[in-house]
Amino acid sequence: MRFGKRTAMLACAVGFGAAGVGVAGTAEAAPTAPEATAPAITWQACPQYSDDVLAALRLRPEEYAAFRAIWARAECGTISVPLDYRNPGGEHITIALTRLKAQDAAHRRGVMFTNPGGPGGSGYLMPARLMLENSTNARLNEDFDLIGIDPRGIGYSTSYDCPTGDGPDPGGAPPAPGPLTEAEAKQLYDQVSASNAACSTSNPAFLRQLTTSNAARDLDMIRRGLHERKASYFGASWGTQLGAVYRSMFPETIDRMWLDSVVSPDAYNLSYRFAGSARATEADFHLFAAWLAARNGVYGFGDTTAKAEAAVLAMRQQADAHPWRFSDVDTVLDGAFIGFLAASPNLNWEQAATVLQSLTTAVSGQPAPDPVKQVVGGDRMPLPPPAGAPKPFNGTANVAYLCNEDTSGRDFDSLWNDYQHTLAANPVTGEFSGPRPTCAGWNLPPQPFTLRWSPGSLQMSGHLYETSTPYPWVRQMQARIGGTVLTVPDFIHASVGHVPECAAHMVAYFETGRPDNGTCPGLQPETTPTSGTAAAPPASQSSRTQTLTQPLVWDPNSRYALK
Repeated sequence: MRFGKRTAMLACAVGFGAAGVGVAGTAEAAPTAPEATAPAITWQACPQYSDDVLAALRLRPEEYAAFRAIWARAECGTISVPLDYRNPGGEHITIALTRLKAQDAAHRRGVMFTNPGGPGGSGYLMPARLMLENSTNARLNEDFDLIGIDPRGIGYSTSYDCPTGDGPDPGGAPPAPGPLTEAEAKQLYDQVSASNAACSTSNPAFLRQLTTSNAARDLDMIRRGLHERKASYFGASWGTQLGAVYRSMFPETIDRMWLDSVVSPDAYNLSYRFAGSARATEADFHLFAAWLAARNGVYGFGDTTAKAEAAVLAMRQQADAHPWRFSDVDTVLDGAFIGFLAASPNLNWEQAATVLQSLTTAVSGQPAPDPVKQVVGGDRMPLPPPAGAPKPFNGTANVAYLCNEDTSGRDFDSLWNDYQHTLAANPVTGEFSGPRPTCAGWNLPPQPFTLRWSPGSLQMSGHLYETSTPYPWVRQMQARIGGTVLTVPDFIHASVGHVPECAAHMVAYFETGRPDNGTCPGLQPETTPTSGTAAAPPASQSSRTQTLTQPLVWDPNSRYALK
């Protein structure tokens, strides 16, 4: 089965968002209800989750009791907000939220909104997940009520799934192995375009209101419903977009705000975003090549960075010309697979290097080398969620939020030209990045918004080597809206809350309000034998951290996406 190019064609920006320029008549111009009209929050019993549900949420059995102890303190509520803020007396929708009240009532500072990313990601359980992640994060709940929210269109809030499925579905057969041809790209483009057109016309009254500006207005309505003069905020990935827009629209209501893995202020242009991510991916490959060169005696790719780069590039070209078809692996492996390995974060360099090395002597038609089977073998199809499981991600909302704000060209020629530039500029990993007709056929008009500088408290963190939201973007955002930047020299998207040493910086900021322009290490590789087998994570690691450090998986159903 061929999937490398096909899945790249379908990639959506997930959890790593966009910002743009205000346009008269867009959602940016919609009024916000006066303070006095804040609706009431209806509190009700929280849903209870079975062990099967907790397992589906990627908690480990030894974490179940701790989660339930935290969840026993949670309050769950809903608030009614206008679907269209330009028509506050019209149709209303429901926004679902959770609250973990501050445990030190005498020193309570206020509320802290949280968002994990997306667009499309549920934040309902985020307060409990933050608490469960490590004891450092748990300190946030001493002084703050932690508020989890399902943004409009997501999770327990009013949502909608397009009849075409949970996101664009191309249908049809995947392209043949080897370099993607213009004819193949056009066929896939047409399929995605038809899927998006069907989706965007199926419920336009609801879907056109899924914008970051409206999600920010919903946050302000929740603040009013909670009877708070100000609110703090912690967001990662697309959550940084929501935070930046929220701060720009309601600067006088922001107390303290931390944004981790920050989107670009120009990320409303998906073409710009994808190009920036592709550049960062190729730049990380150069670091991987230097690492390979330093271990030439182990892997044999050359004793200089240039030699190692040339060797891997030659492998990619050879794989496109003569893909591997192994007798015991269904997947055909071509140049996109080599690009995938070359794009690995440093946590996976040992495994990626071992797979690359095994392919230098692999023979098509024979059994695949064991290191290859560890990456591509087995059944990767997810199990259906158990009864009562919350929906952690909504693909329809993901596409709607992105495409309702995207101002980049959506015609095929623009897409194909961008892809050719990507291949030329990023010869090893560019094919893996692929062309992305994310918003092709989406027929609702773009509704970009404005970001504004303000002097209020703002702390951001950027990761030097990550590819989903490359480090230059946090500096661009700083120039646009203000704030201070903490630098994290790791490859892992949105890792600050998952590393106690970094989380300590975050907690200290929320406790004191003092800006932090220092650094923390982020997630770094464990010392492992050079055997190509990923080290087992320490037992003390949370389930989320283990997810961030898991071995490589070449999944035909995965999407190379921005978070």
